[in-house]
Amino acid sequence: MSSLSLAVRDSSTMLRRNLLHARRYPSLTLNLLLTPIMLLLLFVYIFGDVMSAGIGGGGADRSEYIAYIVPGLLLMTIGSTTIGTAVSVSNDMTEGIIARFRTMAIHRGSVLIGHVIGSVLQSIASVVLVGAVGVAIGFRSTDATVLEWLAAFGLLVLFAMALTWIAVGMGLISPNAEAASNNAMPLILLPLLSSAFIPVDTMPGWFQPIAEYQPFTPAIETLRGLLLGSEIGSNGWIAVAWCVGLSVLGYYWSKAKFNSDPE
Repeated sequence: MSSLSLAVRDSSTMLRRNLLHARRYPSLTLNLLLTPIMLLLLFVYIFGDVMSAGIGGGGADRSEYIAYIVPGLLLMTIGSTTIGTAVSVSNDMTEGIIARFRTMAIHRGSVLIGHVIGSVLQSIASVVLVGAVGVAIGFRSTDATVLEWLAAFGLLVLFAMALTWIAVGMGLISPNAEAASNNAMPLILLPLLSSAFIPVDTMPGWFQPIAEYQPFTPAIETLRGLLLGSEIGSNGWIAVAWCVGLSVLGYYWSKAKFNSDPE
Protein backbone atom coordinates (compact mmCIF):
# COMPACT_ATOMS: atom_id res chain seq x y z
CA MET A 1 0.00 0.00 0.00
CA SER A 2 1.37 3.44 -0.96
CA SER A 3 2.12 6.11 1.64
CA LEU A 4 -0.75 8.26 0.38
CA SER A 5 -3.24 5.38 0.53
CA LEU A 6 -2.07 4.54 4.04
CA ALA A 7 -2.49 8.16 5.14
CA VAL A 8 -6.00 8.38 3.67
CA ARG A 9 -7.07 5.06 5.22
CA ASP A 10 -5.73 5.86 8.69
CA SER A 11 -7.04 9.44 8.61
CA SER A 12 -10.50 8.12 7.75
CA THR A 13 -10.30 5.71 10.68
CA MET A 14 -9.30 8.52 13.05
CA LEU A 15 -12.09 10.71 11.67
CA ARG A 16 -14.66 7.99 12.40
CA ARG A 17 -13.20 7.62 15.90
CA ASN A 18 -13.55 11.33 16.63
CA LEU A 19 -17.07 11.56 15.23
CA LEU A 20 -18.16 8.55 17.30
CA HIS A 21 -16.58 10.12 20.36
CA ALA A 22 -18.45 13.38 19.72
CA ARG A 23 -21.72 11.46 19.27
CA ARG A 24 -21.28 9.53 22.51
CA TYR A 25 -20.27 12.61 24.51
CA PRO A 26 -22.22 15.52 22.99
CA SER A 27 -22.37 17.60 26.17
CA LEU A 28 -19.18 19.56 25.45
CA THR A 29 -20.27 20.54 21.95
CA LEU A 30 -23.76 21.45 23.15
CA ASN A 31 -22.41 23.58 26.01
CA LEU A 32 -20.13 25.50 23.63
CA LEU A 33 -22.93 25.85 21.07
CA LEU A 34 -25.29 27.38 23.62
CA THR A 35 -23.08 30.46 24.00
CA PRO A 36 -23.66 31.94 20.50
CA ILE A 37 -27.33 30.94 20.55
CA MET A 38 -27.90 32.63 23.91
CA LEU A 39 -26.01 35.73 22.72
CA LEU A 40 -28.12 35.81 19.57
CA LEU A 41 -31.37 35.66 21.50
CA LEU A 42 -30.13 38.11 24.16
CA PHE A 43 -28.95 40.78 21.74
CA VAL A 44 -31.95 40.46 19.44
CA TYR A 45 -34.78 40.34 21.97
CA ILE A 46 -33.31 42.33 24.88
CA PHE A 47 -30.98 44.83 23.20
CA GLY A 48 -32.24 44.62 19.60
CA ASP A 49 -34.30 47.81 19.48
CA VAL A 50 -31.68 49.95 21.19
CA MET A 51 -28.80 48.50 19.17
CA SER A 52 -30.62 48.87 15.85
CA ALA A 53 -31.48 52.50 16.60
CA GLY A 54 -27.87 53.23 17.50
CA ILE A 55 -26.45 51.57 14.39
CA GLY A 56 -28.98 52.92 11.93
CA GLY A 57 -29.21 56.38 13.43
CA GLY A 58 -32.98 56.30 13.13
CA GLY A 59 -35.89 54.42 14.63
CA ALA A 60 -35.61 51.00 16.20
CA ASP A 61 -35.77 48.14 13.71
CA ARG A 62 -35.03 44.76 15.23
CA SER A 63 -35.06 43.01 11.85
CA GLU A 64 -32.12 45.14 10.68
CA TYR A 65 -30.14 44.20 13.75
CA ILE A 66 -30.90 40.50 13.22
CA ALA A 67 -29.41 40.83 9.72
CA TYR A 68 -26.38 42.62 11.17
CA ILE A 69 -25.64 40.25 14.03
CA VAL A 70 -26.19 36.80 12.49
CA PRO A 71 -23.03 36.72 10.31
CA GLY A 72 -20.90 37.59 13.35
CA LEU A 73 -22.57 34.91 15.45
CA LEU A 74 -21.97 32.30 12.75
CA LEU A 75 -18.22 32.91 12.94
CA MET A 76 -18.36 33.06 16.72
CA THR A 77 -19.98 29.62 16.62
CA ILE A 78 -16.91 28.27 14.84
CA GLY A 79 -14.67 29.72 17.55
CA SER A 80 -16.82 28.14 20.25
CA THR A 81 -16.85 24.72 18.62
CA THR A 82 -13.08 24.57 18.16
CA ILE A 83 -12.56 24.95 21.91
CA GLY A 84 -13.90 21.41 22.14
CA THR A 85 -11.18 20.36 19.69
CA ALA A 86 -8.46 21.71 21.97
CA VAL A 87 -9.96 19.80 24.89
CA SER A 88 -10.28 16.59 22.85
CA VAL A 89 -6.67 16.76 21.64
CA SER A 90 -5.44 17.43 25.16
CA ASN A 91 -7.37 14.44 26.46
CA ASP A 92 -5.83 12.20 23.82
CA MET A 93 -2.34 13.40 24.70
CA THR A 94 -2.73 12.99 28.47
CA GLU A 95 -4.77 9.79 28.71
CA GLY A 96 -2.25 7.53 26.98
CA ILE A 97 -4.14 6.77 23.78
CA ILE A 98 -1.55 8.55 21.63
CA ALA A 99 1.20 6.38 23.13
CA ARG A 100 -0.81 3.31 22.07
CA PHE A 101 -1.33 4.67 18.56
CA ARG A 102 2.42 5.20 18.23
CA THR A 103 3.07 1.52 18.84
CA MET A 104 0.74 0.63 15.97
CA ALA A 105 1.49 0.60 12.26
CA ILE A 106 -0.55 3.70 11.42
CA HIS A 107 0.29 6.93 9.62
CA ARG A 108 1.68 9.32 12.23
CA GLY A 109 -0.18 12.41 11.05
CA SER A 110 -3.54 10.68 10.79
CA VAL A 111 -4.31 11.36 14.47
CA LEU A 112 -4.19 15.13 13.96
CA ILE A 113 -5.86 15.01 10.54
CA GLY A 114 -8.77 13.05 12.02
CA HIS A 115 -9.20 15.69 14.72
CA VAL A 116 -9.08 18.54 12.21
CA ILE A 117 -11.55 17.11 9.70
CA GLY A 118 -13.90 16.02 12.48
CA SER A 119 -13.78 19.47 14.05
CA VAL A 120 -14.46 21.22 10.74
CA LEU A 121 -17.50 19.00 10.14
CA GLN A 122 -18.79 19.70 13.65
CA SER A 123 -18.19 23.43 13.19
CA ILE A 124 -20.18 23.52 9.95
CA ALA A 125 -23.00 21.50 11.53
CA SER A 126 -23.05 23.96 14.44
CA VAL A 127 -23.11 26.91 12.03
CA VAL A 128 -26.10 25.37 10.25
CA LEU A 129 -27.92 25.00 13.58
CA VAL A 130 -27.22 28.59 14.68
CA GLY A 131 -28.15 29.79 11.20
CA ALA A 132 -31.44 27.92 11.46
CA VAL A 133 -32.15 29.70 14.75
CA GLY A 134 -31.33 32.99 13.04
CA VAL A 135 -33.75 32.23 10.19
CA ALA A 136 -36.42 31.22 12.72
CA ILE A 137 -36.24 34.62 14.42
CA GLY A 138 -36.23 36.61 11.18
CA PHE A 139 -32.86 36.54 9.40
CA ARG A 140 -33.20 36.70 5.62
CA SER A 141 -30.69 36.83 2.76
CA THR A 142 -32.91 37.40 -0.24
CA ASP A 143 -30.40 39.24 -2.45
CA ALA A 144 -27.53 36.74 -2.28
CA THR A 145 -26.88 34.77 -5.47
CA VAL A 146 -25.98 31.08 -5.60
CA LEU A 147 -22.35 32.03 -6.23
CA GLU A 148 -22.34 34.31 -3.17
CA TRP A 149 -23.82 31.55 -1.03
CA LEU A 150 -21.11 29.17 -2.22
CA ALA A 151 -18.46 31.79 -1.48
CA ALA A 152 -19.92 32.31 2.01
CA PHE A 153 -19.87 28.56 2.64
CA GLY A 154 -16.28 28.36 1.41
CA LEU A 155 -15.28 31.19 3.75
CA LEU A 156 -16.89 29.41 6.71
CA VAL A 157 -15.08 26.16 5.91
CA LEU A 158 -11.75 27.96 5.44
CA PHE A 159 -12.22 29.87 8.70
CA ALA A 160 -13.14 26.67 10.53
CA MET A 161 -10.01 24.99 9.18
CA ALA A 162 -7.82 27.87 10.35
CA LEU A 163 -9.21 28.01 13.88
CA THR A 164 -9.17 24.23 14.17
CA TRP A 165 -5.44 23.98 13.47
CA ILE A 166 -4.80 26.70 16.06
CA ALA A 167 -7.01 24.83 18.55
CA VAL A 168 -5.10 21.59 17.88
CA GLY A 169 -1.84 23.37 18.72
CA MET A 170 -3.36 24.75 21.90
CA GLY A 171 -4.51 21.30 22.90
CA LEU A 172 -1.07 19.83 22.29
CA ILE A 173 0.69 22.34 24.56
CA SER A 174 -1.85 21.97 27.38
CA PRO A 175 -1.09 19.66 30.32
CA ASN A 176 -4.77 18.81 30.85
CA ALA A 177 -8.26 19.45 29.50
CA GLU A 178 -8.91 22.40 31.82
CA ALA A 179 -5.77 24.16 30.64
CA ALA A 180 -6.71 23.44 27.02
CA SER A 181 -10.11 25.05 27.53
CA ASN A 182 -8.49 28.13 29.08
CA ASN A 183 -5.81 28.39 26.40
CA ALA A 184 -8.44 28.29 23.66
CA MET A 185 -10.66 30.98 25.23
CA PRO A 186 -9.37 33.72 22.85
CA LEU A 187 -11.18 31.88 20.06
CA ILE A 188 -14.50 32.82 21.67
CA LEU A 189 -13.43 36.15 23.19
CA LEU A 190 -12.04 37.72 19.99
CA PRO A 191 -15.49 37.89 18.31
CA LEU A 192 -16.69 39.97 21.27
CA LEU A 193 -13.95 42.48 20.41
CA SER A 194 -14.79 42.58 16.71
CA SER A 195 -17.53 44.06 14.53
CA ALA A 196 -19.86 41.17 15.37
CA PHE A 197 -22.19 43.29 17.52
CA ILE A 198 -21.49 46.92 16.58
CA PRO A 199 -19.59 48.65 13.74
CA VAL A 200 -15.92 49.33 14.37
CA ASP A 201 -16.31 53.07 13.70
CA THR A 202 -18.72 53.40 16.65
CA MET A 203 -16.09 52.13 19.10
CA PRO A 204 -13.70 54.38 21.05
CA GLY A 205 -10.83 55.56 18.86
CA TRP A 206 -8.14 53.83 20.91
CA PHE A 207 -10.00 50.52 20.66
CA GLN A 208 -10.76 50.53 16.94
CA PRO A 209 -7.36 49.11 15.83
CA ILE A 210 -7.85 46.17 18.21
CA ALA A 211 -11.22 45.39 16.63
CA GLU A 212 -10.10 46.04 13.06
CA TYR A 213 -6.74 44.26 12.91
CA GLN A 214 -7.78 40.78 14.00
CA PRO A 215 -9.07 37.80 12.01
CA PHE A 216 -12.74 37.94 12.95
CA THR A 217 -13.63 41.45 11.77
CA PRO A 218 -12.63 41.10 8.08
CA ALA A 219 -14.21 37.63 7.96
CA ILE A 220 -17.45 38.97 9.46
CA GLU A 221 -17.56 41.93 7.08
CA THR A 222 -16.91 39.63 4.11
CA LEU A 223 -19.70 37.28 5.19
CA ARG A 224 -22.07 40.25 5.62
CA GLY A 225 -21.19 41.46 2.15
CA LEU A 226 -21.82 38.06 0.59
CA LEU A 227 -25.13 37.43 2.38
CA LEU A 228 -26.53 40.96 2.67
CA GLY A 229 -24.97 42.83 -0.22
CA SER A 230 -22.99 45.31 1.87
CA GLU A 231 -19.60 46.65 0.79
CA ILE A 232 -16.77 44.11 1.14
CA GLY A 233 -13.84 46.21 -0.06
CA SER A 234 -10.48 44.79 0.97
CA ASN A 235 -12.00 42.63 3.70
CA GLY A 236 -12.33 39.66 1.35
CA TRP A 237 -8.66 39.12 0.61
CA ILE A 238 -7.68 40.10 4.16
CA ALA A 239 -10.02 37.42 5.55
CA VAL A 240 -8.60 34.80 3.18
CA ALA A 241 -5.05 35.84 4.07
CA TRP A 242 -5.84 35.46 7.78
CA CYS A 243 -7.34 32.01 7.19
CA VAL A 244 -4.42 30.77 5.12
CA GLY A 245 -1.86 32.25 7.51
CA LEU A 246 -3.49 30.77 10.61
CA SER A 247 -3.90 27.38 8.90
CA VAL A 248 -0.22 27.24 7.96
CA LEU A 249 0.88 28.47 11.37
CA GLY A 250 -1.39 26.02 13.20
CA TYR A 251 -0.38 23.10 10.99
CA TYR A 252 3.39 23.53 11.45
CA TRP A 253 3.00 24.38 15.15
CA SER A 254 0.88 21.28 15.76
CA LYS A 255 3.14 19.05 13.66
CA ALA A 256 6.28 20.24 15.44
CA LYS A 257 4.74 19.80 18.89
CA PHE A 258 3.26 16.39 18.10
CA ASN A 259 6.54 15.09 16.66
CA SER A 260 8.60 16.49 19.52
CA ASP A 261 6.68 14.55 22.18
CA PRO A 262 8.46 11.42 23.44
CA GLU A 263 7.58 8.19 21.77
